[in-house]
Amino acid sequence: MNLYCINHNYLYETEKLLFLFFPFEKNVVLKEFQEDDSNYLYTEIKPEGNEIYFKAEFSFNGKKETTEKRKAKGMCTDEEYDLLSLAYPLLKSICGFAPKWGMLTGVRPSKLLLNKMQEIGEDSAVDYFTNRFFVDKKKTALALSVAKAEREIIKNSPENSFSLYISIPFCPTRCSYCSFVSHSIGTDSAKKLVPEYVDKLCEEIKFVAKKAKESGLVLTTVYWGGGTPTTLTAEQLDKVLTAIEDNFDLSSCREYTVEAGRPDTITDEKLYVLTKHKVNRISINPQTFNDSVLKEIGRCHTTALTEEKFKDARKAGFETINMDLIAGLPTDTFESFKSSVDRAIDLGAENITVHTLALKRSSTLVTEDEKDSVTEKNIEKMLDYSFEALTGAGYHPYYMYRQSKALGNFENVGWCKKGKECEYNILMMEEYQHILSVGAGSVTKLLSPDIEKIERIFNFKFPFEYISRFPLLLEKKERISGFFKEYYS
Repeated sequence: MNLYCINHNYLYETEKLLFLFFPFEKNVVLKEFQEDDSNYLYTEIKPEGNEIYFKAEFSFNGKKETTEKRKAKGMCTDEEYDLLSLAYPLLKSICGFAPKWGMLTGVRPSKLLLNKMQEIGEDSAVDYFTNRFFVDKKKTALALSVAKAEREIIKNSPENSFSLYISIPFCPTRCSYCSFVSHSIGTDSAKKLVPEYVDKLCEEIKFVAKKAKESGLVLTTVYWGGGTPTTLTAEQLDKVLTAIEDNFDLSSCREYTVEAGRPDTITDEKLYVLTKHKVNRISINPQTFNDSVLKEIGRCHTTALTEEKFKDARKAGFETINMDLIAGLPTDTFESFKSSVDRAIDLGAENITVHTLALKRSSTLVTEDEKDSVTEKNIEKMLDYSFEALTGAGYHPYYMYRQSKALGNFENVGWCKKGKECEYNILMMEEYQHILSVGAGSVTKLLSPDIEKIERIFNFKFPFEYISRFPLLLEKKERISGFFKEYYS
């Protein structure tokens, strides 16, 4: 698809809009119109005296529509919106469908709505969503429900609080849909890295804890992600957990999560180590309760093993367990997905997160061109069922986000039973709290007092680089102290 951006700098925003209708098309950006072009989106902004001229034209498969308008310069307070709101109806008309999230392209719709609620009130914020951005009423209601749940958590998060994120970028195997920086522990090269990685991770924990103390920060949540943290041995888990206890003040920590996402990595010994160190929330992620689909996506566990490990975690004392499900997995069907949702509810998981499959560029689903196995046609039906079933079972949506290349441009939603919201998920996703992160591929986020500025410190992405360039990493982390002196002194 050719994309013309004439006399304006809204290329990123225009590409994102086009992506809503053509998620798997590669755009070619052009600055001069080609008269023989047949499939294109043309956008233009041009000053004309005391006015600004806007034009959008969309041509696709023999159909073409054009629209234009002029506005007084003094009235043009949002040129980007003026341009995109011209192009959106053309795309909608010719393509024959309306994205459920309308013109919204951001990953945090609930954050946008929450901010608008605080600025102009709930009713006006809802109107802003439905009339300015053309968001479907059902999706607006979902975002509103999430925003209200988030508001209760956010207001209890002090300015000087922070969450600690621990990155463990190793897994037993790589799932076909995965795009994370995660190394399969089944390969010798990755397995050899783990002991030294754990040692460096403990060093970084000690260093970052010192910076947090110098900056007067108070720890409220800890979250281990990856990868699969329980890929580590019980001894390695114990070593990192001990390093956290020895260096951070956990007396104010309200929530301590470790993702034990792959059931085949869970042992009684590891569960004991986690409970010994006061971890009070874990994830055991089936993704699906269909064994043939599990095999298709490269998971080594079975439905029976997932249920067994869930029960083992209950026996070990875990009162808050999350389970992830994915709508649209290769070869999955609506009936199979429906059964997976029902099974997670029957098991009594306190949190159930429903993801929409995203076809990420680096996943094997895309690199090996296996997209035809994906069940995109049932996505909306699957998500509608999860909404009805979870609501009916007493769960409510408490956080959400969107990913690029998600099937149908849909969303990921975290559901929970009353009082079981994962604080970290909310504070991290909506960017209302400092996040100090350690480990390969992790990102530290530091917020200015007005939350208008977010400074990010990126750790090296791959485990080998994290280990080999560790001294440079610590130099980068020195910025933590500097940031708080600059903004909070």
